[in-house]
Amino acid sequence: MDFDSFVLAASLSDLGGERAAREHADAVEFRMDLAADPLAALDGYDGELPILATNRVEWEGGEAADDDARVDALREAIEHPRVEAVDVELAAIAAGDGVGVVERARERDVAVVVSVHDFEETPARAEMSRLLGQALEFGDVGKLAVTAESRADVLRLLALTHAQTEAGRRVATMAMGEAGRHSRAVAPVYGSRIGYAPVAPADATAPGQYDLATLRGLVEALE
Repeated sequence: MDFDSFVLAASLSDLGGERAAREHADAVEFRMDLAADPLAALDGYDGELPILATNRVEWEGGEAADDDARVDALREAIEHPRVEAVDVELAAIAAGDGVGVVERARERDVAVVVSVHDFEETPARAEMSRLLGQALEFGDVGKLAVTAESRADVLRLLALTHAQTEAGRRVATMAMGEAGRHSRAVAPVYGSRIGYAPVAPADATAPGQYDLATLRGLVEALE
């Protein structure tokens, strides 16, 4: 996965749902933290879509414990031939836990998405720029998901996305929550490289997500 253009990822905790995602998705975000036996699921995967492996830690909205087992599972996932990208939290890299995952991904020619999630607010533009800059020191894509309380928050995020894209940087941005929901469809217009959506609305993994078919339709309508 090179993320030279927009990639719509179906967020799945069960890789058996890949077939239902094929019509609208470019890739699968495999939420390992939500799967019962993620490594076994990868071993049995015979789908067509490439995988972005995510093992989201609790303090960034996931269910994985913050321990060596989580990091080890991510490193092992990288060995699977259909895993073409891996998500590592910027905070995990800063703590040292995620560095080995990034290094292993580089060895295997697997793309790295370095992510930041803010479930409380949309930071000031300078702070968001700083976070994306740090993420891009380690990742091929810097991902920033913030929480919007107003349209002004979303506008600030979109302006930053446009500026980062114009500067030649690959970023993925979205504003969570009802006020920011439309950003998931609009951000790709300004250069955001990754979108995330569940196949069914009930399976949303973040606040404000559209279902996969809806998001694909909106993105294509705005192209």
